[in-house]
Amino acid sequence: MNPRLREIEKNTSVIAGLESLAGQAVNDFLVDPETCWQPTDFLPDMSGDDALEQLAQLRKRTDAIPPEVISSLVGNMITEEALPNYQSFFNLLKGVNEEGNMASDKGWVRWSRSWTAEENRHGDLLNKYLYLSGRADMKAVEITIHNLIANGFDAKSKQDPYQALIYTSFQERATKIAHVNTGKLADKAGDDILSRICKTIAGDEARHEKAYKSFMSKIFEIDPDGALLAFETMMKKKITMPALLMDHAEKDSLFTRFSLITEKMGIYTTSDYANIISHLTERWKVAGLTGLKDYAVRAQEYLCTLADRYRRIAERLTVNEHIVTPAWIRY
Repeated sequence: MNPRLREIEKNTSVIAGLESLAGQAVNDFLVDPETCWQPTDFLPDMSGDDALEQLAQLRKRTDAIPPEVISSLVGNMITEEALPNYQSFFNLLKGVNEEGNMASDKGWVRWSRSWTAEENRHGDLLNKYLYLSGRADMKAVEITIHNLIANGFDAKSKQDPYQALIYTSFQERATKIAHVNTGKLADKAGDDILSRICKTIAGDEARHEKAYKSFMSKIFEIDPDGALLAFETMMKKKITMPALLMDHAEKDSLFTRFSLITEKMGIYTTSDYANIISHLTERWKVAGLTGLKDYAVRAQEYLCTLADRYRRIAERLTVNEHIVTPAWIRY
């Protein structure tokens, strides 16, 4: 058998054996829909007698938010709106849903449904808030969401469950950071409600991040060689952001503009990327693993120096002050 196929077959067996862990995670990390927050908790009550007054207050709060922050907020929201792709991606992983039953009561399938159900509130809330604010060209936003879902999503994990769990561990932390920093800028601009929205969404991402890191911690206990190989493989590919396929432009794409703005505004930066690598290597105790096979030792050495490489890149990085803002913004 091809060594790569043998590796995925072994990883599939390990993941299938963690079915009960995934099912328990639904109870441990996720919140009952009857008690968790919902988008309407943060939005004007349009059935109330003072609905127009509430709407006017929302629009006044958003007036002073810089266009770059609005653009970053739109990008964050568009990323959240592509949930059909993320749930499909997760259920196509080897060992997760071999029966192809999306209504299955098995642990990993329950997890994928419940996780994306919580995530669904994020796009709903940000979409409605932006619509009511009048600060975004919602037709342009809607076209971008349509394109992103239609274009699909490729985490470059090759259906390998180990690589996919490393990807989600990384991405949940990255989105948490982006939402927290967007919230700080909204607060600075005088919109305390939007700040609270962003920080509340970040709180969800933190719980999800914790879950995915716990899944990988268990895999590192069971199969440290395979876990290290998967971690190294994903980092050599570089983590592909979920909103990469906003369009198919080869140059000056929407995603490139969005990324440059988040770097410029300090919302999500190369330094953050480096810090996530450092955090995950520490969380999974990569440096302290012993008794490894030769290929895993090489992966260990690579991973333990990778964060510093990105920090050196961050120190040299300069961002053009004159970034063309995506066509999402109304000035």
